Amino acid sequence: MVDKKAHWQNLYREKAPTEVSWHQSEPELSLQLMHSSGIDRDEAVIDVGGGASLLVDYLWKEGFSNLAVLDISGYALSVAKQRLGDAAASIEWYETDVTEFMPPHPFSLWHDRAVFHFLTAKPDREKYIDALNLALRPNGHLVIAAFAIGGPEKCSGLDIVQYDAAKLMRELGKGFELMEEREELHVTPAGGEQKFTYFRFSKTEATV
Repeated sequence: MVDKKAHWQNLYREKAPTEVSWHQSEPELSLQLMHSSGIDRDEAVIDVGGGASLLVDYLWKEGFSNLAVLDISGYALSVAKQRLGDAAASIEWYETDVTEFMPPHPFSLWHDRAVFHFLTAKPDREKYIDALNLALRPNGHLVIAAFAIGGPEKCSGLDIVQYDAAKLMRELGKGFELMEEREELHVTPAGGEQKFTYFRFSKTEATV
């Protein structure tokens, strides 16, 4: 069985943040969908699996003042903190497996680019969705991206689960309404192509 924490710690230590396959110099589609949600700049936003991603930098520069980043890799989070400098003190940082996350307060938006698709076991997906439902306020927003049907079957040496809207909606359950779906062909730093699908959901009812 893979030690998830050790796997991601080692990966981030072995490669520069700009060399990992999921690196984006500008998280354009994530930002577009987050803007489409219509949330205010002072509402609570969490980037799940954010690691050393630049998304938090972009949001901070846009004036979002209630940000959180969660990742299983403390090393990845330390890279982001160092890069952000003084701004890092105004951001919440959670070093944990998302399936074990106990949110300390409600969030208005939960963003996940390529975490959920690593959960190949049903019990892990159920724990993730439990954490999501605990964290996201009623009428909150979920922006989630996963490898699309026909996209890669593995990432970083691990198996993944490909998703389309119907498959993801079965996992999420009746408490979420699909608002928007977008396709992305991500070009990795090494020049490879990865087919992603992005989804924006609204939480339609209290599910806890």
